[in-house]
Amino acid sequence: MIKPEIPQNEAERLHALRALQILDTSHEERFDRVTRMAKRMFGVSISLVSMIDKDRQWFKSKQGLEATETSREISFCGHAINQNGLFIIPNAAEDERFADNPLVIGAPNIRFYAGYPLKIREGLNIGTLCLIDQKPREMDKDDQQLLNDLGAMIEQEIKSIQLATLDELTLISNRRGFLMLVDHSLKMCRRNQISMSFLLFDLNKFKAINDQYGHHEGDFILTKFAQIMLNTFRDSDVIGRLGGDEFAAMLTDSDKGKSDNILARFALAVKEANVAMNKPYKIEYSVGYENFPYDTEKSVEEMMQDADAAMYKHKKTQAR
Repeated sequence: MIKPEIPQNEAERLHALRALQILDTSHEERFDRVTRMAKRMFGVSISLVSMIDKDRQWFKSKQGLEATETSREISFCGHAINQNGLFIIPNAAEDERFADNPLVIGAPNIRFYAGYPLKIREGLNIGTLCLIDQKPREMDKDDQQLLNDLGAMIEQEIKSIQLATLDELTLISNRRGFLMLVDHSLKMCRRNQISMSFLLFDLNKFKAINDQYGHHEGDFILTKFAQIMLNTFRDSDVIGRLGGDEFAAMLTDSDKGKSDNILARFALAVKEANVAMNKPYKIEYSVGYENFPYDTEKSVEEMMQDADAAMYKHKKTQAR
């Protein structure tokens, strides 16, 4: 068995998936409708909408299968998300990547597999619409086009979720998505009695970059800054673009020492990015943070305001 490769943009991919807040949610008719259609149209035994999380594939919609998730290491869909188009296995028992896979030699005894990679944007695949059968089979061009069409229907439903919670440019959480994830993380901190930190970032000289070099360069800076956040912060931390050139992060199980450490790593990552970009400008930013105990009585907005005030103090010291 060959395990699926991890995409190069895994951090960005996982954040986009989790920001959708689709994992571990209940079944929805808008997804189930498509998997029912797919199962019936193709005459297969199983049809799934599968989301590829860090260590598992989780089924948002399933027809013909009782399991709700399996390990990512043995998943066919883990391979499919590395493709730009359909991933088709006519007979898994004769494919060296899957012949000894537990899902092939045991239940559900997969032979035929066809997966459509579900993308947030080009090159960023979060899961699949897939077909599975216990008998080998082929797909002609008409069948492949039909699966493409059904996959596009699922992508449209994901897009409607994405517009509500993800920033369209950077594909990290927008303000609404950030606050929704923060609410979940805050409950977790209180339940486990662990402290937290809020960080507020503001890009310096951003308007000047837009005015002098054009909005496409401004968009580049925003996207690059978001990517550095994704690659620097932990999976358990919540990050988002609040709007304009303002970004935020919530760190769980954090105190002053941990906040200082991650900001030092972040500063180094920005410095390295500035060198690698070789642009006539640099990414510059101000940041402020505040730490809070798990039993704080402050609201999320109040904690963010405290961090925002610390950020403006930092900005003033930079202006001197």
